[in-house]
Amino acid sequence: MAVDRPLSTFQLQLRRFAQNRLAMLSVFVLLLIVLGCFFGPYAFPFDGEEADFDYIGAPIDFSSPHLFGTDDFGRDLLVRVLEGGQVSLTIGFLGALTAGGIGVLYGAIAGYVGGRLDGLMMRCVEILYGFPYVILVILLSLLFGGGNLALFAAIVFTLWLTPAVIVRAQAQSLTRREFVEAARAGGMTGTGIVLTHIVPNCLSVVLVYGSLLVPEVILSESFLSFLGIGIKEPQASWGNLIQTGTAAMDTDLRLLLLPGGLLAAVLLCLNFIADGLRDAFDPNDR
Repeated sequence: MAVDRPLSTFQLQLRRFAQNRLAMLSVFVLLLIVLGCFFGPYAFPFDGEEADFDYIGAPIDFSSPHLFGTDDFGRDLLVRVLEGGQVSLTIGFLGALTAGGIGVLYGAIAGYVGGRLDGLMMRCVEILYGFPYVILVILLSLLFGGGNLALFAAIVFTLWLTPAVIVRAQAQSLTRREFVEAARAGGMTGTGIVLTHIVPNCLSVVLVYGSLLVPEVILSESFLSFLGIGIKEPQASWGNLIQTGTAAMDTDLRLLLLPGGLLAAVLLCLNFIADGLRDAFDPNDR
């Protein structure tokens, strides 16, 4: 007679997350937006930088080739917003993954090693925390020479600090646990303990915080592009599209509503997903 194997803690947490209807709806909506941004432009015979001089400043017209009209340069607004979403979402997810990875390793090493090295590593984090965020990003963008790669590096460099602090606190607690002591007594190296025991046991905290880090990165990119520091024309991102729409609010509100609406929808979805993950992984609610 077959006996059902008990579910692991992680499987129980995923089941609890799946029972959160608002979080699952947010996952579905977010997935639709991501698929629309990355595959939607292929449904049109033109790209977001191609000007159509027969439809300059065209309004919304579902019977025309440009469903949501064009901007003042004759560029299709819908395609341009979708292509801008590719840039913002890519920077958001890759930036959060990179910043989270750096922060996790840094914090795990600091928390496990302890002592003077831990103090020195945390002093470096505190010094970087002391710099004004926008000024630091501007300086890093200038240092890296501008461009998309420079913006990505600058955002990652400024957002790995909080994950490092969170994981360091977790690592300090885990270092005193019996399984870590047993691994150390068994001759496992410090690197092996950090990668095999410390980091995996911090994943639940990292997963919850990572879901909050993604909207932070997307907002950072949009904010910097809005200020003219990030993505430059003619390449589109939600940030510089919102900047263009803000300048034309009095004459053409759709230039602001379409990119702004998609950005707001993505941020809302990510926040609801983060709430669902926090509830599912909350150790006090098990």
